[in-house]
Amino acid sequence: MPINRIAVGTPGEASHPDSLRAALAEFISTLIFVFAGSGSGMAFNKLTDSASTTPAGLVAAALAHAFALFVAVSVGANISGGHVNPAVTFGALIGGNITLLRSILYWIAQLLGSVVACLLLKFSTGGLETPAFGLSSGVGAWNAVVFEIVMTFGLVYTVYATAVDPKKGNLGIIAPIAIGFIVGANILAGGAFDGASMNPAVSFGPAVVSWTWTNHWVYWLGPFIGAGIAALVYDNIFIGMDGSLFNCVLPVESMEMFGFL
Repeated sequence: MPINRIAVGTPGEASHPDSLRAALAEFISTLIFVFAGSGSGMAFNKLTDSASTTPAGLVAAALAHAFALFVAVSVGANISGGHVNPAVTFGALIGGNITLLRSILYWIAQLLGSVVACLLLKFSTGGLETPAFGLSSGVGAWNAVVFEIVMTFGLVYTVYATAVDPKKGNLGIIAPIAIGFIVGANILAGGAFDGASMNPAVSFGPAVVSWTWTNHWVYWLGPFIGAGIAALVYDNIFIGMDGSLFNCVLPVESMEMFGFL
């Protein structure tokens, strides 16, 4: 779908019950994902007395995020489409598959879900720090931006290939697990360098709760660029004018998107 067909949406969409239910689903799914993902890192720090990250810790983080995202996408798919990520929502917007107004609702819900998850983690762990994303020694901000662009490109490209493409057939059934797998794989690749966010909401919650904003812009710029490129490439080259299955206006369409109907 050409970029000039991006829809703004109607004023009443922001208060429509379907839109509000979808936003609530995004809030809950993001809370589930961030609580499990960030919580796994906090648990590792607890068990190792905040020792340096080890290969075992990186594998544990990758598995926790992959499993949690698989669940978070699955439980939100039939209500909101299971974006669980502002970058994924941005990719859907660029492809003309969701309106701008609904995208804004999703972004607010996703960010709030992440913040609430981190607050719950801080409270339930007795005040342990929710570590914010940061760059490893020797990794510059623009190095990390490129990392985030490439990793998020892979994520959103996977979303389009398994959930959006009208030619996907039965492949849509495995969309949530494929999305979880690519995130886990990217964490194994980039986790040691910049934390491998691929998701501005995942970075936002810990930054708010710990009030640490150093290089935080990296985790917005990189994912949004990567998502936009992936959406434009897949939508214009591989889908073209065939239409979209990522329209999240009605729950039934989201169910069809993931092959649940």
